[in-house]
Amino acid sequence: MAQNQSFDISTGVDLQEVDNAVNQARKEIDQRYDFRGTNCTVELDRAAGLVALDADDEYRLRAVYEVLVSKLAKRGVPLKNLDPSDPETGSLGRARQQVVLRQGIDSDTAKRIVKDVKELKLKKLQVQIQGDELRVTSPDRDTLQEVIAFLRKGDYGVELQFGNYR
Repeated sequence: MAQNQSFDISTGVDLQEVDNAVNQARKEIDQRYDFRGTNCTVELDRAAGLVALDADDEYRLRAVYEVLVSKLAKRGVPLKNLDPSDPETGSLGRARQQVVLRQGIDSDTAKRIVKDVKELKLKKLQVQIQGDELRVTSPDRDTLQEVIAFLRKGDYGVELQFGNYR
């Protein structure tokens, strides 16, 4: 009796690490000389999964964004899962920007991954879309390792995580 082996493909960011990085960014912005006397803020909305940046002008907004990205990178948050919007200039020259944190694989990316894995034409390999993640099953563990190696080489616009390997 052949037992099927499987693993899950997902993506996401650890919101606690993002919260820590936002707090570190706030602290650095409060202490840096080039931000003295300015009103620059970084806010995390956990429920909506986004970070809101607000600064006095676009130059400072870019600097705030760079500080945030550096803190996220140091905390191990995958930067591919950040989706920054275009900066908006408001009244009195103030600039705002929202950075969406991608949680889960969207349907277009999932379909592209399924199509690419099917093109490998490996025997008895199945890929199923389950909400915002994918499950890959096969009776052979070597086949699953081959799929993981193939997907690590590809670029799908998000950081793929492989888990629940059984």
